[in-house]
Amino acid sequence: MKVAVCQAAPIPFNVDAGIEKLLNLATNAIENGAKLIAFGETFLGGYPIWLDEAAGAALWDHLGTKSLHNIILKQAIKQDDPRLLPLQQLCDENDVMLSIGAHERLRNSIYNNQFLMRPKKSMLNHRKLVPTHGERLIWNRGDGSTLNVHQHDRHVVGNLICWEHWMPMARAVMHNMGETIHIAAWPTVRDTYEIASRHYAFEGRCFVLAAGTVQHRQDLLDGLHSVGGDSAAKELIEQMADKQLQFGGSMIIAPDASILAKAGDKAETIYADLDIDLIGQGLTSLDTDGHYSRADIFDLRVNISEHNGVTYEK
Repeated sequence: MKVAVCQAAPIPFNVDAGIEKLLNLATNAIENGAKLIAFGETFLGGYPIWLDEAAGAALWDHLGTKSLHNIILKQAIKQDDPRLLPLQQLCDENDVMLSIGAHERLRNSIYNNQFLMRPKKSMLNHRKLVPTHGERLIWNRGDGSTLNVHQHDRHVVGNLICWEHWMPMARAVMHNMGETIHIAAWPTVRDTYEIASRHYAFEGRCFVLAAGTVQHRQDLLDGLHSVGGDSAAKELIEQMADKQLQFGGSMIIAPDASILAKAGDKAETIYADLDIDLIGQGLTSLDTDGHYSRADIFDLRVNISEHNGVTYEK
């Protein structure tokens, strides 16, 4: 299978424009032969980087933070969102898969979701289990119901998001599901994130598409302007340094942790042809879900039920 990682700048806040850009990037990757195309964390809507970079963003009742939250809530992808239909059509017509980071709205909460869109099947959700540090100001926590994989011909494809790659039990679950291709979604694939991605490939004996994004402060201002953001939101973004804020670094990694393709810090699409036989060869020495596990000592139990918080009974 030929795969691609589209490393590009999101269009912050403006999901409609982001979908149009994503369609163009994915179409180009398909024309170059890719059958699985990955995009970075929250590519649709953009990563809430002001929580890290803007002084005071986490202060109680901050007007700019509240304004940006409201915009993301209104723009976020919903269940059966008709805006995704062109992407589904692209998958159906070309027999391809798309892994897309997005803000998702469920009732009045926002989740960090990595969608896996599949040809002629409903898309899979994976909601980030634990938003990291300041991210808890914007995203709710996912549950075990969105730990899942997709079987496509000889490949099993799954997603995890950012610091979930440092959740040992989450990794163990995904390895147990038999992934052959794993999408590791990041805002930037910095040095430690590269370590986590390459470790995941070696530990899971699978290919890893570590997908990052690029972003400048001006992108945030342009995106905000396109959705009519108010002065409080604009002032918050302008507190950030006027520079590049996310730096790409995407890569495609083999099951022995070697790097098959690597991007720089600018927008680009990288490709690799995956040889599934490399997985079987690697399993000779290490199968963390099999001969290198000790089921007589370790017992992992996983709650895959959906937790809505309210149960209606007659």
